[in-house]
Amino acid sequence: MTRPQLTVRTRLTLLYTGLFAVCGAIVVAVSYTLVARQGMPVQGRPQPSPPSGMTSSFAKQCRSGRLPDVGKCLQYFQYIHVAHVQHQAALNQLQGEHHLRDLTLSHLLQYSLITVAVVIAFAAVLGWIAAGQALRPVHQITTAARAASQRNLSARVAPTGPRDELRELAETFNAMLGRLQAAFETQQRFIANASHELRTPLAVMRATADVVLDDPDATPADLRGMAEDIRAMTGHAEHLISALLMLARNERGLTVREQTDLAAVAEDVLDTAALDDRRVHATLEHAAITGDPVLTEHLIANLVDNAARYNSAVGDIWITTSTLAGSSQLTVANTGPAINPADVDRIFQPFERLNGRTSGDGFGLGLTIVASIAEIHGGTVTACPRDNGGLSVTVSIPAAEGTGIQANERQGVPRPG
Repeated sequence: MTRPQLTVRTRLTLLYTGLFAVCGAIVVAVSYTLVARQGMPVQGRPQPSPPSGMTSSFAKQCRSGRLPDVGKCLQYFQYIHVAHVQHQAALNQLQGEHHLRDLTLSHLLQYSLITVAVVIAFAAVLGWIAAGQALRPVHQITTAARAASQRNLSARVAPTGPRDELRELAETFNAMLGRLQAAFETQQRFIANASHELRTPLAVMRATADVVLDDPDATPADLRGMAEDIRAMTGHAEHLISALLMLARNERGLTVREQTDLAAVAEDVLDTAALDDRRVHATLEHAAITGDPVLTEHLIANLVDNAARYNSAVGDIWITTSTLAGSSQLTVANTGPAINPADVDRIFQPFERLNGRTSGDGFGLGLTIVASIAEIHGGTVTACPRDNGGLSVTVSIPAAEGTGIQANERQGVPRPG
């Protein structure tokens, strides 16, 4: 049988009460000790001085009756009587004072213990109330946590009272709910957009097949055309699924950590990229990072593909790599249509396309993958529109330790696509 667990409020109340009881007991013990040690001084009466000439031999003679001077003997016996009476009175007074002190200490202890007991009971009640007030934000957080679910993360804790640890906890909890709500909404939009993007090629393939199959006079050329359309749509869906899988893989973080030179990877990408008649201006300096070489290649390839895809037919592409203040930087810029600065942040969101671009221009996942790869490498990505049209995207990733800067400039040298 398990012992029932005390609640935090009960434990706090017991703690308050116990501390108060200990302090009260210490005060009573100190007061009792001080009063007991102080005592009450005995006010004795002055002893009468013996008559002159009454020595010890004179006293012996008086007691034996051999002293002829009867008057002096009477005076001596009077002195002895008075001294005895005064001594007895002093003893009686001392006993009375001891009795009074003992009675006072007994009353002091009794009344002190009764007072402490009453105050302890009162402190327990106040401790229970104070503990409940102190734990109210915790109860509010618990209520909000119970009310929160994947479909409803709008519950919040209203932080009240002074700015203490509990209020900081409530504000942190509200911020966490806000981040979770934003993450779930982003996830829901991503799932909805991914479903729509995947449904499009499937619908096209089905419609193409239905048209040919419903035509009894379909020729082999029609069947071949249907197969080519279905193959194109299959490739479209395959590329989309690959992009989605890469985003899902990036959620797990880096699994490979190798030193990679952004300049070398950029050269390899430019050698294989389909740039057509666009002119490339490359300024590639040594920029080493520690990360996954495959993901790094995807990052640069997506930036170059984005710069070529959303460019004019004979436009320009600028790509530079450098190391600055412990950060390896890659910048890809292009010519092309003008972009509203207010829309720049949207391009890193999944399936976002600016300027009315359609699905034929891509999936809207290229820059999303770039931001995801940069993030898992501990870097950042920023974009800004160029004055004469086009976009400039800069990726900053912490440089690998112990690397220097080796220049390998090719600025102004056009590279045919």
